[in-house]
Amino acid sequence: MIENFFGFPDGIGGAELARQAGRQAERFGAELMLMRGIRGSRLTGHDEPVELIDSNGSEVTASVVLAATGMDWRRIDLEGVDELVGHGVYYGAGRSEAAQSSGQRVVVVGAGNSAGQAVLNFANASAQVTMLVRGDRLNKTMSAYLIDRIEGHPLIEVRLESKLTELHSDGGKLTGVTFADAVGNTRTDAADALFLCIGGRPHTDWCSAKNVLTDAAGYILTGQDLLVEGRRPEGWPLDRDPLPLETSRVGLFAAGDVRHGSTKRVAAAVGEGSMVSALVFNRLAELGVTV
Repeated sequence: MIENFFGFPDGIGGAELARQAGRQAERFGAELMLMRGIRGSRLTGHDEPVELIDSNGSEVTASVVLAATGMDWRRIDLEGVDELVGHGVYYGAGRSEAAQSSGQRVVVVGAGNSAGQAVLNFANASAQVTMLVRGDRLNKTMSAYLIDRIEGHPLIEVRLESKLTELHSDGGKLTGVTFADAVGNTRTDAADALFLCIGGRPHTDWCSAKNVLTDAAGYILTGQDLLVEGRRPEGWPLDRDPLPLETSRVGLFAAGDVRHGSTKRVAAAVGEGSMVSALVFNRLAELGVTV
């Protein structure tokens, strides 16, 4: 259930939104090939078309490709969590959630930079935040500047060597959490929302890191993120920087959750896809194709 997508005040299921988007795309002349995931690719020279191999072994060749293959959140194994997703339990956390959390009691699970930024966003929006961390210190996985801000914030409590053990609900809505420390001592807190910032796995098995640069977690680098001290990626053949949302392979774009730095929100992914639709014409013009 997607509850924060513009234009759907009562929310809409992800599958239903995808079906409606598919019908709309077909009205504009798009050909849809359903149940045909990409299992591999051949990304040869930058002046050669991109070849994609689908799950049936068929090949699709294109001068310009947009990869919007998404990612999977790492799931937490806890009784009742799936029933509460969207009803007080959420995977990932963006600024939009923080803006609505003033005065609430929020629990964030995770210890990476994304979790640290989420904790600060909530606390800066006047939420009372408890951060649960499995490790014995934050600096194993989090940048120092985030740690300094978290430790100095009066609305943030960090619980190290702690893990969730139980969720509490009433009427299908989260009301509290129980967590345990390293020696088994437990504590139960009331909670209006639980955000699980435990990372994910991008769907990039179809492309090799040799041809498409990624970050350490496997998310595809695009645009300015490909530049190192202002230098274009090695082997880049054009006398221009990569276009916004263009990968290290000329003509291959990435949008949505599979991309490094994405906000992991439907509205943002749709916006990035719209950006690419305009950038595609730039790339086709370079190839001398008039559309």
